[in-house]
Amino acid sequence: MAAAAAGAGSGPWAAQEKQFPPALLSFFIYNPRFGPREGQEENKILFYHPNEVEKNEKIRNVGLCEAIVQFTRTFSPSKPAKSLHTQKNRQFFNEPEENFWMVMVVRNPIIEKQSKDGKPVIEYQEEELLDKVYSSVLRQCYSMYKLFNGTFLKAMEDGGVKLLKERLEKFFHRYLQTLHLQSCDLLDIFGGISFFPLDKMTYLKIQSFINRMEESLNIVKYTAFLYNDQLIWSGLEQDDMRILYKYLTTSLFPRHIEPELAGRDSPIRAEMPGNLQHYGRFLTGPLNLNDPDAKCRFPKIFVNTDDTYEELHLIVYKAMSAAVCFMIDGGSEKEPQFKFIYFNHMNLAEKSTVHMRKTPSVSLTSVHPDLMKILGDINSDFTRVDEDEEIIVKAMSDYWVVGKKSDRRELYVILNQKNANLIEVNEEVKKLCATQFNNIFFLD
Repeated sequence: MAAAAAGAGSGPWAAQEKQFPPALLSFFIYNPRFGPREGQEENKILFYHPNEVEKNEKIRNVGLCEAIVQFTRTFSPSKPAKSLHTQKNRQFFNEPEENFWMVMVVRNPIIEKQSKDGKPVIEYQEEELLDKVYSSVLRQCYSMYKLFNGTFLKAMEDGGVKLLKERLEKFFHRYLQTLHLQSCDLLDIFGGISFFPLDKMTYLKIQSFINRMEESLNIVKYTAFLYNDQLIWSGLEQDDMRILYKYLTTSLFPRHIEPELAGRDSPIRAEMPGNLQHYGRFLTGPLNLNDPDAKCRFPKIFVNTDDTYEELHLIVYKAMSAAVCFMIDGGSEKEPQFKFIYFNHMNLAEKSTVHMRKTPSVSLTSVHPDLMKILGDINSDFTRVDEDEEIIVKAMSDYWVVGKKSDRRELYVILNQKNANLIEVNEEVKKLCATQFNNIFFLD
């Protein structure tokens, strides 16, 4: 607890007073639907800081907040409580997603004085905190979580309550340490973006550079360009850029020592990989461009969560005072709905999305060996007869395998569709033929 001593008089015996700024007492997230019956109250709690608090106290504090919210709903159903004032602290409430409640408890600033008999007297400054400021901070907590983890509901869909709890613990354990409540003010209410003033020609040059780059690299979905920590260009929606901008300027940029500010012979520059004559480097992304096997470190971010729900990788490159953020499609990592092998006996044309690498000594495939064996069995059936035919096999739990032979062409498709039926599988193969083979392949 930081304290600032201030003299209350000029004499050596004058009373001394100490001032203590506001401090985070607790922060928790709960869902009342997860523990509706008596004895299940602990199930409501998804995250609680500090974790050392005894279980019954956690349940009691969550129950109190739940009661306050329900009580205020009777007077204003559409606008439940946003804050609660007490002598010692303030509680702030936020419901970012339906039935998911975030609560932040902040201790009021304190002035500690010495009484005439020498005993300390504590005075809580009940009117010092501005509700709008700290309510904005709480909403910001959710926005920052959502940027790096997606919505609470998405975590529930991906892995239930267990996964949601893991994500909340991992994120907020670190993030809450970065909250400086004593420094929060009007700017936290605005959550604005500082823009760099630029003449028209220079702005057009930057825009042209971004357009050319996005055209040549189709994996880049969005780009943002900053100079001196001020924004020049962004392809993101405003609300997404607002929270990304806060992350860049208050967390990522300050965390990295600026090597371009160091002298050429500085030990800081000696630690930099790659060309020491070049002043730029990746803050997130590849550690060394000269080493193709070097690890890439970049955060995953989620944008447009109310609409298309896009998953992206954030790569940030900084040179001198300029920084470029490349947001790359993160969905490309996911296994596609289908993979195929195609062969044309007439011109020997061959295409495979099953094989990652094929050399005389190595054959790396991206599917299970059992599926490759089924493909081989279907091919054996095709060689035994001259007529065109189609074979469909339900393989393992999640996969369908389809073989088509027509006009001396062969197509083998592996579909990852657990709950599909024969008609749906057939439709998917038709779509594949239409998109990949321009409708010239396999006429029904």
